[in-house]
Amino acid sequence: MTDFSASEMMAVAAARMLRDGTVCFVGIGLPSTAANLARLTHAPEVVLIYESGPIGAKPSVLPLSIGDGELAATADTVVSTPEIFRYWLQGGRIDIGFLGAAQIDRFGNINTTVIGDYRKPKVRLPGAGGAPEIAAMAKEVFIVLRHTRRAFVEELDFVTSVGHGTGGDSRARLGLPGAGPTVVITDLCLLRPDPETKELVVTALHPGIARDQVARATGWPVRFAADLVVTEPPTPSELAALRDLWRRTAEAHGETSGEGS
Repeated sequence: MTDFSASEMMAVAAARMLRDGTVCFVGIGLPSTAANLARLTHAPEVVLIYESGPIGAKPSVLPLSIGDGELAATADTVVSTPEIFRYWLQGGRIDIGFLGAAQIDRFGNINTTVIGDYRKPKVRLPGAGGAPEIAAMAKEVFIVLRHTRRAFVEELDFVTSVGHGTGGDSRARLGLPGAGPTVVITDLCLLRPDPETKELVVTALHPGIARDQVARATGWPVRFAADLVVTEPPTPSELAALRDLWRRTAEAHGETSGEGS
């Protein structure tokens, strides 16, 4: 078996979720890594959209922010931010919203605003950006983040973006048109919402990961699917593409390593 890190497994597993030709609204960080890896491997026709306006972006290195000039320079076209949200997102033209998070709860609601009390936070995070609208309006939402008890919490410190609300038909009762989170990809496993309760259930463990590792890293009594499977490990070609992307990014930004970007 080819050696690979937990970060590489997470990036590859997330990239595999994107189908070729999908229109994907991409967040910066882990979502951008996964989306661009998909574009460089099995999904060359995926259409990557960033909220600053680039449509069909094909960056050679991972962007530092939505304002990174590499996105506009490599895009098929660039439109205004209002057009991205009003025509593309609210118009139902986004297949996948790919988001990261600082915290997530059992129903796929996410926090990217503050850790601790909102008025006197321990940590002030980057904020909402376009995530609430993406979570509400995209046909599906994919979430990628590292699996720790600090991230997978019983109760969010702040609800930035609604996933499945309080579970069950909560999302429909809120009038949110998109399907919400359909998969959460971490460095330990894959989780998907239960069809009825909408609580996140572990459906796949990454190679070498045991159930108790996931349970210890989750802030609620996490459930495991009856037909639990093991994620296919990264192929040599997937690893080569990812490592080359990280290398180019590190060189472009004057870093020693791009892993985990």
